[in-house]
This record gives sequence, C-alpha cells and structure tokens, in this order.
Amino acid sequence: MPKAKAKSKPAETVTPRAVRQPRPQKRAGKPKPRLEKPPKRAPKPAEQPRKPPEAGPKPPEEKAPADAAPEAIGHAGSPPPEAAEPGPALSPEEAERARKKYLLRRFWISGRSYWGLRGDRLAWPLTIGLLTLICVNVGFQYGINRWNRAIFDAIEQRDAHTVYVLSAIFLPLVASSISLVVAQVYLRMTMQRRWRSWLTTAVIQRWLASGRYYQLNLVKGDHANPEARLTEDLRIATESPVDFIAGVLNAFLSASTFIVVLWTIGGALSFTLGGSAITVPGFLVVTAVIYAAITSTSMFAIGRRFVQLSEDKNQAEAEFRYVLTRVRENGESIALLGGEEEENAGIDRTFAGVLGRWARLTGQHMRTTLVSQGSSLFAPVVPVLLCAPKFLDGSMSLGQVMQAASAFTLVQGAFGWLVDNYPRLADWNASAHRIASLMMSLDGLERAEQNDRLGRIQRGETEDGAMLSLSDLSVTLDDGTSVVKETEVEIEPGERVLVSGESGTGKSTLVRAIAGLWPWGSGSVDFHPGKRLFMLPQRPYIPSGTLRRATAYPAAADNWKTKEIDAALDKVGLSYLKDRLEEEAPWDQTLSGGEKQRLAFARLLLHAPDIVVLDEATSALDEKSQDKMMRTVIRELPRVTIISVAHRAELEAFHTRKITLERREGGARLVSDIDLMSRRKKRSMLQRALWGSGANGGKG
Repeated sequence: MPKAKAKSKPAETVTPRAVRQPRPQKRAGKPKPRLEKPPKRAPKPAEQPRKPPEAGPKPPEEKAPADAAPEAIGHAGSPPPEAAEPGPALSPEEAERARKKYLLRRFWISGRSYWGLRGDRLAWPLTIGLLTLICVNVGFQYGINRWNRAIFDAIEQRDAHTVYVLSAIFLPLVASSISLVVAQVYLRMTMQRRWRSWLTTAVIQRWLASGRYYQLNLVKGDHANPEARLTEDLRIATESPVDFIAGVLNAFLSASTFIVVLWTIGGALSFTLGGSAITVPGFLVVTAVIYAAITSTSMFAIGRRFVQLSEDKNQAEAEFRYVLTRVRENGESIALLGGEEEENAGIDRTFAGVLGRWARLTGQHMRTTLVSQGSSLFAPVVPVLLCAPKFLDGSMSLGQVMQAASAFTLVQGAFGWLVDNYPRLADWNASAHRIASLMMSLDGLERAEQNDRLGRIQRGETEDGAMLSLSDLSVTLDDGTSVVKETEVEIEPGERVLVSGESGTGKSTLVRAIAGLWPWGSGSVDFHPGKRLFMLPQRPYIPSGTLRRATAYPAAADNWKTKEIDAALDKVGLSYLKDRLEEEAPWDQTLSGGEKQRLAFARLLLHAPDIVVLDEATSALDEKSQDKMMRTVIRELPRVTIISVAHRAELEAFHTRKITLERREGGARLVSDIDLMSRRKKRSMLQRALWGSGANGGKG
C-alpha cells in the first residue's frame, strides 16, 4: 500500500495541509529522512463537522442501573458561568474577599438547579412539605405554651378537675408534636440526601467528562484533592443549607409568635428612678431583644475567624487522607525500598498540621461554647426574675409567669439560633468554598473546550482514507508554552509507526494529544471515520474487583465468554491466572509490573481496535518477552495500526516507520521520518540465527 509522507516545518513557516504523496519503495541501504515539503492540498471545507474517534469498544446505550435510586441521576445543567475576575484596582486582600464571595455565588448557581426544570422531581414537594410541617409545629408549640399557663393557674387555684383534664390533654398534644418533629426530620433528611445525590452526580459527570479529571492535574487552580471535595465537602455543603433554612424559618415563626405572647402577658413595667416614674412597654420583649443582641454580638466578636480556621482544617484533613492513600497505592515500591521510616516522618508532618489547625479551631469552639452555654443557663431565669415583682403584687398569676418564662426561652432560642449554629455555618462556608473552587476549575476547562480562541487542538475525520492525520499540530502547556511545534504526519491503515526521541522531547505529551487528553495547542488530530482507538499506557490501570473485570476493562466483565478471556491470557503468557478469573483480590498490588503490561495486551486482543497507541507499553518486559508480545499483536491483529512511543531500539524490528522528535527552541520538532523495512529484515535474520525458526521464536 502506498504511504504518505510526513514533513517537518521550520518555525517561521505555516502552510496548509498537504496532499498525500505516494512514498517510493526503498532500495536496500540506508534510508533517507523525509524532510522535503510535499505539494499543498486544498484545505477542508469550513462547514464540515469534526467528530472525535471512538475510544475503545463502542459502549451500549447508557442506562441507569436497575437498582439505582431515582435521585441518583443528576444533570450537569446549563453552560458554566463566566469567570468573575477581581478588578485591578483592588488590593490583594480585597481581591481575595471578592473571590470568596463569588465562590458562594458559584456554589448556588449549580446547587439551586436542584429545584429547576432539570432538577429532582421531588424537590418542590419535599420543600413545601417541610415548610408546612415547620409552620404546624410552631402552632403546636404555642398550644403547649398555653397549656403551661392553664396547668399552673389550675395548680395555683387548687382546681383538681382542671388539672386532671389538662393532664389528659397533654399526652395527645405531646404525641402530635413529636409526630410532627419526626415527620419533619424525615422530610429534611430525605431532601438532603436527594440534593446531595443530584449535585454529586452532576459534578462527577462534569469531572469525568472529556478527561477533565486528568487535565486538572495539569492546570493551576484551587482544586487539590478533588476526592475529598466530592465526598465530605459536598455532603456538608448540601446538608447544612437545608438545616439552616429550616432553622431560620422555625426561629422566625417562633420569635414572631411568642413575642406577641410576651407583649400581651408582660405588659408594661413601671418603676421609679431618681424620683421619676418610668414605664417600659413590653418590657419582656425589650429584655429578650437586648439579651439576644448581647449574645449575638459576643458570638460574632469571638468567632470571627471561625470560617478561615474551618477551611484550613478541612484542607489539612484532605491532605492527610491523600498522603495515606498514596502510601497504600504505592505500598510495594515503599516496601521494596524500605521507605517506611521516611513515609512515617512525612505522615507525622502532615498529621501535625492537622492537629495544629484542630488546636486553633478548638480555641474558637471553647470561646463560642462559653457564650452559648452561658446564654442557655441565663435564659430561663431572667424572665422569672423580671416577672417576680408583678407576681408578688398580684398583677400576674403563676400561670402567666410560667407562660412568660416558656415564651421568653423560646424567643431567646429563636434569637440565639445563629449563636448556637455559628460553628456549623462556618463549617458550611468552608466546604461550599472548596466545592465551588473545584466547580470553577471545571468551568475553566469547559469554557476552553467551547472557545477556539483559547488554543484548542481540533479533532475530526480524515478525508482520504488515512487512519490518522496530524495537521499543523502544535502542543502547548496551558500557559501557552510550546512542547511540540507544527507537526505534520499521516499514517495509513495497517502501518506501524515508532515515535522516538530523547527524554523530554514531548513524545508522551504528543500521545496524550492524539488520545484527546491534552487539549491545549493548535492544529488538528484527525482519525479515519468510525475507527476505534485504544491506549496502552506504561502503567496500566487495574480496577478493583475480579480478574475478569480487570481483563475486560474498560468494557463490562461479561462482554466476553470465559474461553475468549482464557485464550487472550494464554496468548500473552498469563495462562496460570485463568483459574482465578472470578477471584476478587487487590490485583493492582498483587500483579507485578510485567504482569500488568501483559494483562494490558490481553485487553488489546479482546477489544481488537483499529488503531492502538503504545506509550512505553513494554518497558517492564524483558527483550524476549517484548518480542513475543509484539509478534502476538501483529499476528492476532494483522490490520491494526500501531503508534509506539519507546526508547528501546529493538522495537524497530516490529515497525514499518520511525519518526523522530528533537528538542528545539520554541518546542520539539519532527526531524526525520524513515522506513524501517530493511532494518526489520536484518533483525528477522538475526532472530532466526539466534533462536531458530519463527515458530519457536515466540517462546519465552
């Protein structure tokens, strides 16, 4: 089959994509680099739609699991909001305050969509039901307050009949109130659970889409430890607002109801001061307001640093979990190197940071507890002392005193709600900031995907039958720094191309760009329409679960019959694992590096893609095993197109072309593109001389 030329452009030259020219068959001898420019070809029509290639096997139509809860299906919602940049005139402190203020707004932009058209169908019924129960429960509190007055008046008057009747009424009254509170708890926690499920699903969908979970590692921003933000922080961020809104509504209704009670019962207080008669109307209400103002002001003054300390503590906890996870994931390497002592020292340093932040937060809790506990002890006593003169002069009955004391306590509790919940409010603020920071980073990636001005590599389809075409491809970092500059390559179906170059020339970055994981740059990566791409990285991912699942990944474990999986394991030299297919084990820790790479090749044989990219995929294998693996792939998948990134010269024997990247100022360049047919023939002769015929050469 005729092959297309690849070309390397000088830095100052930018030309349209070129028409493929047949490459002449090489004679025996040293191949010459292809660096001359081929003739130009007409550019693609602008209106032609670009489509990315299929990666891996075509998945079945996505459906929700049969046993999934209805609220587990979230929606990403509307496009990301525009970034809010602080004004240049702001000081660093003002800019940071503006950023944190926007973070709360950003959280609500996504969070409130739960009650929108694409939200949960039960969001509004649960909300209305919860608000209704709160209102009804305040009515029952008022009923109990009236009962207090009646029972103490009856006791004061020694009215046995009324006492017995009120005692009989008390049990149904309390039972009804308890039932309302229990139902309120059910609706509140159900709403919290469904809101968390909806928002978590929506954020995770955005996080996993288009490889953003990987790209976050490559860009700057406040999104470290996303797993902690998606679990603990998002839980707090969705639980607390429901508690706060329910608490504020209950406090407002209670305060409004029982202020009227205090005003009605207490009346005016008259006393003489300095020979002047002074009358204070609604003295119990005035006292309750002054009392609440003192406690709330004290709480704000004492706990003003609560938010920052809570945020610092949450970040330290997330870093501590991450360090422990890293030790578990890299346990074999640490054990082989004997790095336990150093790891222990690192864990101690991280944990010391957690304890230090916890200690500072403890001081804040102690000061706020001083205010809240003192308030709760004084609140029941103050109204009794204030009403005592009126009771003693006979203007108030005992029942009125007790009703006033109960109402005062309820009003004070309503006014002091913020005092009691300020620590939780600070914790919510910190968690909402952290999850919103992750959302903002995802917003930036999503905007970059939708905006060509930000320098995105385009992905589309080839027009002339080529399997892969890199057209004027430049790969950059997210800050615009060039890694690979202006690369032109066309690869025909069935070609096997080796990409070489010294370390740091951007070979792996180029591979990520081909796979669509690296979005920054210019030019295009075009694939043959309808063809499937499969990646084999240097460190294969081994999912948790059975060995069958690990072999079939990323497809479902039951996509292939047992005998098909057994055959694939046989071909890659893992036949001794066939009897353990259904065994659940920590395979990522159990298998060696070479076994993991063999398992990756077994996946390749099962999926049988059209084009495969090998990124140092045989680095953990010895030379003989590497040769056997490559011969197996070529034999079992004779039509597959292979792109390999590797340093081993021995791999040239299994490729038909070799392109070389060289580091240059302004980004690596493609400097040569040569045939490897003659080298492959020499290698084949050497193998037959050393190992015998090709039939036996695959052993080992």
